Amino acid sequence: MEKFINVINKILSIMCVILCSVLVCCVIWQVLSRYLLNTPSTYTDEMARFLFIWVGLIGAAYALGQKKHLAIDLLTTKLESSPAKQCQLNLFINMVGILFSLSIMCYGGIRLVQDTIAHGQISPVIGIEMGLVYLAIPISGIFMLIYLIRDVIDNIKQLSH
Repeated sequence: MEKFINVINKILSIMCVILCSVLVCCVIWQVLSRYLLNTPSTYTDEMARFLFIWVGLIGAAYALGQKKHLAIDLLTTKLESSPAKQCQLNLFINMVGILFSLSIMCYGGIRLVQDTIAHGQISPVIGIEMGLVYLAIPISGIFMLIYLIRDVIDNIKQLSH
């Protein structure tokens, strides 16, 4: 399982670097074309917005996998004296995360992609299917789900010892 997670980590980190690089290039070109050429590029504005969505969602999945995501650890710090209670709380939190990833990110994201493709929603400037933009939601949800399942397995192993 660890090799599989390492491959996913590598894929997500490379995706984030590529997406961020293209995003930065789009923004730089937008600024240069607006202020130096006096003809703002309409394509880069929309492309930057779509890339920002992808970077945010793929980056969130990667951060979850690295355990660097935003967390409110009030309950965990209160249970600091009992490692078993901490592990049970982490198991509960991870199960809630799985429920969220399955229902909102995966199921809801897939429905959103299907609905936008079925209705033929196209971006106004670039002309791509908006379903491709929204595809970042279920893809991110799948990666989050994999990381959360790994964490649940780790929690169960800790509780059984």
